[in-house]
Amino acid sequence: MKSVRLRITGRVQGVFYRGWTVDAARSRGLDGWVRNRADGSVEALVSGDDAQVDDLVSACWNGPPAARVEDVEITPADPPEEAGFRQLSTR
Repeated sequence: MKSVRLRITGRVQGVFYRGWTVDAARSRGLDGWVRNRADGSVEALVSGDDAQVDDLVSACWNGPPAARVEDVEITPADPPEEAGFRQLSTR
């Protein structure tokens, strides 16, 4: 099991990035959440099988078609308290 917090920067708000992340995480059987940040970035907590987490992190460099990702910062994190993957409100 692996848990990481991601901060994705670039053109990632208003381009369906959060919805894309929810779909991508659920299809990989991952737990966690995703939300917009007031600074224009997207933040996600992703937890699950090491290979599936790594695969999602790799996919986050592209995101949905309209996104233009500049950076994906990755930091270790504690796993989420709830199972499943969901979209949270902007913080």
